Amino acid sequence: MIKHFAHLAELAARVGQPLADSDWIEVEQSRIDAFAEATRDPQWIHIDPVRAAAGPFGGTIAHGFLTLSLLPALLHTAYVIDDVRMGVNYGLNRVRFPAPVPSGSRLRARFVLLAFDAQPGGGAQLTVEATIEREGAGKPVCVAELLTRLYT
Repeated sequence: MIKHFAHLAELAARVGQPLADSDWIEVEQSRIDAFAEATRDPQWIHIDPVRAAAGPFGGTIAHGFLTLSLLPALLHTAYVIDDVRMGVNYGLNRVRFPAPVPSGSRLRARFVLLAFDAQPGGGAQLTVEATIEREGAGKPVCVAELLTRLYT
């Protein structure tokens, strides 16, 4: 269920606290294949199930950048700030891929607010830690610090 915040300003008091968890999303082989095609990254560990079965992961795995690219979809199922009229991706501070994402995995993200910086003219820049976890795994598959500029 999506968590609602009425006003962006209320997040200033939530620095250091969790914001919300996303819904689960499946990373099926067709999504991995489409990402490989779109990015022209056809490495066998991603798209060749026969060869990948004998490889180090026992099957195909998602690209790290595919996992990272799922963050907007995961964010949209986690929380919304009602008085924000527009948001833009401002970049990333740090990204790590501690564990692989086998084809067919289900992922979700946990979002923690690390910083709230008010911007001139209204709005704020948020630094949010996103930890993407794989269902049934003990280690996250991606940890990233997102920078987002939100305008009210």
